[in-house]
Amino acid sequence: MPQKPIAAGKSSFDLIDFATFLSAVDLGGDIVFMDVACGIGNYAIEIARQIRDKGTVHAFDLWEEGITKLRLKAGSLRLENIEATVCDVSKKIPLGDHAVDICLMATVLHDLIEDGTHQGTVKEIARVLKPAGQLAVVEFKKMPGPPGPPEKVRLSPGELNAVLLPFGFHPSRTRELGAVTYLTTFSR
Repeated sequence: MPQKPIAAGKSSFDLIDFATFLSAVDLGGDIVFMDVACGIGNYAIEIARQIRDKGTVHAFDLWEEGITKLRLKAGSLRLENIEATVCDVSKKIPLGDHAVDICLMATVLHDLIEDGTHQGTVKEIARVLKPAGQLAVVEFKKMPGPPGPPEKVRLSPGELNAVLLPFGFHPSRTRELGAVTYLTTFSR
């Protein structure tokens, strides 16, 4: 049985201004949205509510209990546009090349760096993201917590850019999402 991921069961969703988040990502048209390391899927649920029948949300996590909770909640809300899957995103995301319009990594990249799986994960994201796709990364501001992880593992926007640039991701814009979080969007 896989080890429980570092921050399994914790979510930053209640720490962000969701309207600001929505203004930063383009959910128009028939889109394929991917939530990497989604946990219990708070972001995936809200995105699925926004796009309804205009797209699909793929939510992936290594934590089986989180995926089970997400499936149950999506079912109770009759959100048929969520595909929730247990998988190790650092090894293989079960989607074809260039299949995703928008990928979200919500307060997870710092954890992936801590456990040494970020490179495989970012390579897989680069593989499945469309050439004109967008990567949206929510992270905790580089400051003492709580909430969130210790300051030493948090990523400043500059550190975030340095991690993603070698994989062909270029920052488009950084926005404050709340008192302790920010969002940077990236293009390729």
